[in-house]
Amino acid sequence: MRTPLELADAHPGPAFTVTLDGREIEALPGRTVAAALWAAGVTSWRSTRGERRPRGVFCGIGVCFDCLVTVNDRPNQRACLVPLHPGDVIRTQEGTGHDG
Repeated sequence: MRTPLELADAHPGPAFTVTLDGREIEALPGRTVAAALWAAGVTSWRSTRGERRPRGVFCGIGVCFDCLVTVNDRPNQRACLVPLHPGDVIRTQEGTGHDG
């Protein structure tokens, strides 16, 4: 079975490292936060305010706001839209992202 990179005939630059809650994750240039987290097997990185229900990517186009995450100490970043850079620090987010 061919990978998505093979199907698209993509030749990205070398991988780099970012962290999610202190865990190192490898990312390829051009990937969004959500794409890198999915590739690392992470599907949930936020919980709702009231019932602390898990959230991750739902729409994937920045409309639903379910994928909010904290990137480099900036809360409420839409993971599906934010491109990663080497050394970015990602933190899972609870509620509004301003709670703690």
